[in-house]
Amino acid sequence: MSLKPLKKSDLGKDWVNGRKSKKVMLQPEYHLIVTEGTDTEPQYFDAIRKQINEKYRDRIVLVVEGMGDNTLNLYDKARKLVWDSLNEYKHVWVVYDTDDFPADHINQTEILCNNTVNDETIFHAIWSNQCIELWFLLHFGFYQTDIHRKEYWPKLSDWLNSIGEGEYRKNRDDMYTILKPYIETAISNAKKLDEINAGKTPAESAPGTKVYEMIEILMPYLD
Repeated sequence: MSLKPLKKSDLGKDWVNGRKSKKVMLQPEYHLIVTEGTDTEPQYFDAIRKQINEKYRDRIVLVVEGMGDNTLNLYDKARKLVWDSLNEYKHVWVVYDTDDFPADHINQTEILCNNTVNDETIFHAIWSNQCIELWFLLHFGFYQTDIHRKEYWPKLSDWLNSIGEGEYRKNRDDMYTILKPYIETAISNAKKLDEINAGKTPAESAPGTKVYEMIEILMPYLD
């Protein structure tokens, strides 16, 4: 056998290593979406889940859980779901409205999420001030006036009627499908609000929403 040094091109070849090549099966990236509501938010995000899981299940898998709880309790339940699950979640999206909950609970939930980060899992606080209907409205226009959340609903009805989609009501299961053509507009408008709210806490950021942060990460799978 020759004692000449190996060529660079031969390094790593099976005959050099004395073993057969073995395929490495990569696991898909798991995402857990935990929502405060049990209807409106889960239905919106479940439509996203279905679209992504059907087309890209070998690369990414979404799980949606509507918990019917809020802020700090929602964070605790999200952590328990991660702990109890056999899945290794890369991203955990804690989705909640600020509504009229105490400011310290709203803000502390974001702090806890930001601090719950390790090499395996990243927690994200996806709050909307005051509610997810703001995210829906931003698909149609830029809104920066702090109004009560109940005023969002007639505005949404006006927009939906203008495109032939009828009145807005909570728990509609077709909102993602209706809004999808305008999703880039919503992301842009949400980012403008983020710039205006720079340096403010979630409770102070009225109006504001972080839903766009999740959507941007999922966008490559939403073609």
